[in-house]
Amino acid sequence: MFARTVTRLPKPIQGLRRASYSTSTEAIGFIGLGQMGFHMAKHLQAKSTLPFVVYDADPSAIARFTTETNARAATSPGDLASQTSVIITALPESSHVQAVYTGSTGILSGLRKDTLCIDSSTIDPSVSIDVSQRVNSAGGRAVDAPISGGIMGAQAATLTFMVGCETEHDFGRTKEHLEKMGKNVVRCGGLGAGQAAKICNNLLLAISMIGTAEAMNLGVRLGLDPAVLASIVNTSSGRCWASDTANPVPGVIESAPSTNKYRGGFKTRLMLKDLGLASNAAKDTKTPLVLGALAENIYRLMAHNPELAEQDFSSVYKWLTNNHKD
Repeated sequence: MFARTVTRLPKPIQGLRRASYSTSTEAIGFIGLGQMGFHMAKHLQAKSTLPFVVYDADPSAIARFTTETNARAATSPGDLASQTSVIITALPESSHVQAVYTGSTGILSGLRKDTLCIDSSTIDPSVSIDVSQRVNSAGGRAVDAPISGGIMGAQAATLTFMVGCETEHDFGRTKEHLEKMGKNVVRCGGLGAGQAAKICNNLLLAISMIGTAEAMNLGVRLGLDPAVLASIVNTSSGRCWASDTANPVPGVIESAPSTNKYRGGFKTRLMLKDLGLASNAAKDTKTPLVLGALAENIYRLMAHNPELAEQDFSSVYKWLTNNHKD
């Protein structure tokens, strides 16, 4: 179902301030300092007493993080693994996770025994299970813990983590660290269960955002003030996260990406990726996705637009209003 070719890791980064902990020292490593990962890592580093080591494919992200904190930089995922006892990864896609863990300079090349490896990426459950099994076979302890809450949740440390792991002991070790970045840490089952829960959540999120955008657009065309309509929805049975936290109409909620020209949220192209994961899982389990298929098609059309592809997925409201005018 998933191609076994992997993304090549960049060459080890030279010239960065390198950590120099001994192999017996406990330390935390974080790989993936993107829009979500940067804020997650900042909270984790600030609330932890252990030494902190970071790595990212983008040297500027590492430089920014180490400038703002007392964290140190690793030159590769393997270098980071050789110095840490806990590793958190937050990466965009399945291929990135495969490369970071199993590439020639990946985590497995430097993994220490009993290192806890927590992957918070949203990826194909089958790939997650495969990588987790490789980690466990190499002597580590693998956990999948995808996240929900978006950039706003990462900034506020209010994320929800959906955890899949083999034992309660692994969950206990994991929860200790995840609680520093979020407010809800839930064990969903064994390896891969966290990924399964996440793609189900994002399937529902995509559908509810489109529904919210349609309802708001209809209300505006009927002459309603969008703020008034939103206040009614949010105290009535139509209330959902898309209406009360990330309302797609600009100006309704000050902190929503829509009010910031749809910047700083969960990109449309990433939502399309997650809907693709849900679609694949539905095919594997022979589960009908009626509204899910429609949502995937809508976000696929949006992703063809370079501007919308990089904007928050609530820009479906803009897509509706721009493409369905009188």
